[in-house]
Amino acid sequence: MAEDKGAGQKADRRVHVQLPLPFDAPLDYVTDDQALGAGDIVRVPLGGRETVGVVWDAPGRNAPGHNSKVVPASRLKAIIAKADVPCLTEETRRFVDWVVAYTLAPPGAVLRMMLNTPQALEDPPVKTLYVKGGPLPDRMTTAREEVMTHLVDSVPRSVRDIAEMAMVSDGVVRGLVDAGTLLPVTVSADAPYDPPDHEIEGPQLSPGQAEAAEVLKDAVKAGEFAPILLEGVTGSGKTEVYFEAVAEALQDPQAQVLVLLPEIALTSQWLERFKSRFGVAPVMWHSDLGQAERRRAWRAVARGEARVIVGARSALFLPFARLRLIIVDEEHDPSYKQEEGVIYQARDMAVVRARLDQAPIVLASATPSLETLYNVEAGRYRRAHLPDRHGEAELPRITAIDLRRSPPPRGRFLSPPLADALGRTFADGGQAMLFLNRRGYAPLTLCRTCGHRFECSQCSAWLVEHRYQNRLMCHHCGHQEPMPASCPSCGTEDSLVACGPGVERIAEEMAELFPEARLMVMSSDMAQSPARLAAAIDAITAHEVDCVIGTQIVTKGYHFPKLTLVGVIDADLGLAGGDLRAAERTYQQLSQVAGRAGREALKGRVYLQTYMPDHPVMAALISGNTEAFLEEETAARELQGLPPFGRLAALVVSGEQGDVVARMARKLGRTAPTGEGIAAFGPAPAPLALLRGRHRWRLLLKVARDLPLQRILRDWLARAGGEKGVRVAVDIDPYSFL
Repeated sequence: MAEDKGAGQKADRRVHVQLPLPFDAPLDYVTDDQALGAGDIVRVPLGGRETVGVVWDAPGRNAPGHNSKVVPASRLKAIIAKADVPCLTEETRRFVDWVVAYTLAPPGAVLRMMLNTPQALEDPPVKTLYVKGGPLPDRMTTAREEVMTHLVDSVPRSVRDIAEMAMVSDGVVRGLVDAGTLLPVTVSADAPYDPPDHEIEGPQLSPGQAEAAEVLKDAVKAGEFAPILLEGVTGSGKTEVYFEAVAEALQDPQAQVLVLLPEIALTSQWLERFKSRFGVAPVMWHSDLGQAERRRAWRAVARGEARVIVGARSALFLPFARLRLIIVDEEHDPSYKQEEGVIYQARDMAVVRARLDQAPIVLASATPSLETLYNVEAGRYRRAHLPDRHGEAELPRITAIDLRRSPPPRGRFLSPPLADALGRTFADGGQAMLFLNRRGYAPLTLCRTCGHRFECSQCSAWLVEHRYQNRLMCHHCGHQEPMPASCPSCGTEDSLVACGPGVERIAEEMAELFPEARLMVMSSDMAQSPARLAAAIDAITAHEVDCVIGTQIVTKGYHFPKLTLVGVIDADLGLAGGDLRAAERTYQQLSQVAGRAGREALKGRVYLQTYMPDHPVMAALISGNTEAFLEEETAARELQGLPPFGRLAALVVSGEQGDVVARMARKLGRTAPTGEGIAAFGPAPAPLALLRGRHRWRLLLKVARDLPLQRILRDWLARAGGEKGVRVAVDIDPYSFL
């Protein structure tokens, strides 16, 4: 960086501070603290207020993207103070830089994901505990002697804890405090996390599991970047296998382990398995944590005190001190894709983070993504395979029910073969699960008199009836309104009719067919309360429920010992639309839900209701010939130059004024890149042309795998310019085409 010659020594005190704000580059400040270094988190003034930032590089170095125009040091504002937290490591800062370069997001927007817990940068609140150490009081009662007998160590404790330990009243303990016998000790309100015990003996592994575990443990011992696919059929015991790698990593007293799960609210059984294996719960990180727990977890991660962290995709952006192993469970799951704000694929970014930290990463799945399998075949990833279920369990038998030949009765959605199978299962004392990936009672409500359809005022989407709550809801923006008694268009009463089924409607039909069966509806609405969800899982596991009717929430790796029958209400549902991954996703989802059946000695059966029994997805599920399906899907992608053989990027243009958005989209269309290996499509109104009150247009760019996609995009956006009030979001490798 060019020095400011007129500023003398002040130029030496210039530092580049990256702020968690949508700036394109760090800002310059000066500091009187010569000890300030790269990665330090600091408080700085900005426009009359105070904010936090990170010293992005050591003084005298140019930060990536830093503006070459130098402001004289005499005009720079001074850093206010350094936060009393560990600095962001070099690996962490380079990870932020990499995500910025890949996603084209502003650096500050990526950094904001790492500094999204401002309470963690404050000194934590303190509390007063007590230890023995003062003189005994003149009058010693039996109760006081009981307290002193139990306080044999110097561990600080609260009044309540001491009273419970000695089985006396709080007043007795407070009397010893007043007498000076128990001395106050000020400690942080954030209690340290109990460390996991890696020496606890794990369950007996099968020979296949033990072999796979050795592959993972060897990678941990090597202490180098090593991506490994842990592939195993549902019920093969992948979790126990990668727990062995976790135990190996924990032998290093400084090492930290990150486990990513698709949806952290869906992990009650996983947490119990972890506690059983390591004696304590891991450190949790997800959106449902309160502010105090987020502060505690963030600081513990930054200080290296949190040894095993399990979280949703956002946990990838925690400030790890010494990350030595990453595990991405259910690596194929589409919920790893962040669709708003900074748009990224957490699985892919986890691989990048592992490479920067020189740590092995385990990608676990029964149905790996095509991209991961491609990397295995190309020799970039290693593979550990578990082809069999653990113990006596066998894979369930899968049967297609051709709805063209065995349609449900009029007004019903369960075909006769599926209804008969449910009846037999209940008669035998078994447990069943019905899967339909559609929340609520019905996806559309209309008036049979005038044809009025209930549509969201903020989105191009129908309102979904939720009959249990007597409300109509938009599943895109969250808008809700009461279910009316009459049509708002023509005023006719009792004219509203539900079209199509949701899980609530299937539950209604089940209650009519099997009035004695104990039913439970499970959907993401339930996941809003982790405690409620955990109670539901416990009830199903204890066979207090005969039939679970659920959405994709039921596919998330649960183990229900008595569940022997799975019925898929609409196996074709995921195949609609223009999603390039539609077939792959449907296969993965149906494989996962089928895997809930017959996980112990009881044999399982799976029925797929479909109008397309000959579709490659259905044929692969029924025959179990996954390889043939993957080969066909891979060949189709390669022929069209689609990922992983080519690269895609979507541009989503949005704003509150539809005409301005359309004008910006057309400007992008006129300036679209051309050339060999490059194809641009659009602009066109998005399928969801209105979302949360914003008008939307889309464009799609496809380029050959060896072309510099990000550079092409940057040049394109620079040529097009912008429009006031319009946002152009870049989605590298899009998963959603809505």
